[in-house]
Amino acid sequence: MLVLSCPTQSYDWGSIDDIPGFQRREGDGKPVAEVWVGTHPLGTATILGPSHSGEPLTEVSGELGLMLKVLAANQPLSIQVHPNSAQARAGFAAEEAAGVAIDAPERVYKDPYPKPEMVYALSTFDSLVGFRPTAEILRLLLPIQHPVTNALAKELRGNPGFAGIVKLVEGLLLDPPSADAVAEVVEGCRRALSEGIDIKRAYATALEIADYYPGDVGVVVSLLLNRLTLQPGEAAYLGSGIIHAHLSGMCLEVMVSSDNVLRAGLTSKHVDPAGLVQCLEEGMSRVARVTPQLFGTSTDVFAPGRDFALSVTQSSQADPGGVVLPASGQRLLVCTGGEVALINEREEMIHLRRGDAGYADAGDGEIRVIGTGEVAQAYSPDGAAGRLDDLI
Repeated sequence: MLVLSCPTQSYDWGSIDDIPGFQRREGDGKPVAEVWVGTHPLGTATILGPSHSGEPLTEVSGELGLMLKVLAANQPLSIQVHPNSAQARAGFAAEEAAGVAIDAPERVYKDPYPKPEMVYALSTFDSLVGFRPTAEILRLLLPIQHPVTNALAKELRGNPGFAGIVKLVEGLLLDPPSADAVAEVVEGCRRALSEGIDIKRAYATALEIADYYPGDVGVVVSLLLNRLTLQPGEAAYLGSGIIHAHLSGMCLEVMVSSDNVLRAGLTSKHVDPAGLVQCLEEGMSRVARVTPQLFGTSTDVFAPGRDFALSVTQSSQADPGGVVLPASGQRLLVCTGGEVALINEREEMIHLRRGDAGYADAGDGEIRVIGTGEVAQAYSPDGAAGRLDDLI
């Protein structure tokens, strides 16, 4: 087992305080959006401690197929979609052939891998995920009484369902309304709210987003999307092809180790609206909460599919012998509360406090947690974190 030092990402939507506080350190006044726990080339963890100190984790683990992130959103971030395997391979190959530098702002496909992910809330965590049903969209467009939303409603009545909604999104993104028109739609939402009208928080969400991105077409697109609120300890699966945008809060994300994101709205980064529309998948239009399974008496296991699973284990002084973690292959670990010791089958021990990260492999075997705290563990259900080549 190893204790890790993990890189952070300072995107403009991040929080000044949340991640520094989680890691028990003073912030520097700049927003910190993410902590990357894993071996992605754009953000590889390094090893702490007497053995392999300062070396990249890849020297011990190889390139892992999983990544675990801590994410803190202080404001809405981009409307986005992640590609599936075929799209990621094709997009990466095309940009490589075109000679687009891997760190170029306009680069979309940073690697040839898909990016399904699961979010696990550490605080109240709000997102937009998937499209609302046609009838619900029509109900919420009509009270706004603006030419933009009236036209959207008319078009959707003539072409209902997923295909019709995608057509609306395509039209909005490729030929967006003016900033003034978006502002007028926002005023329509404000008027409806003042009259006591809101439909599943659609208008309140649009106003919230408009405060950060006035005039952005993403404000209008948000009206078409479900608002999802996760309470601490709840999780949702975001498969490849599902449109989403995180709004606020702190979470863990477990995902295939990829940084492929197609964005269109609510961002200062490069956008690819046509690419986003092409990656939308009909089967991924619904919100997919993940119901945990109980392992032992102290562990919730969230396993949405074959790509990855997340276990969250509570330990206390009431368990003097320790609590056994599930899984026995390669694992990425984050202490999400308190202070714990992890002991492997060879009786080797590492200590983690809130915000610390670790790595374990098959040689560590069964791991016990001792102390008063909480540990999250990302792993593959088949017993290994996997190599990236397995995903091609």
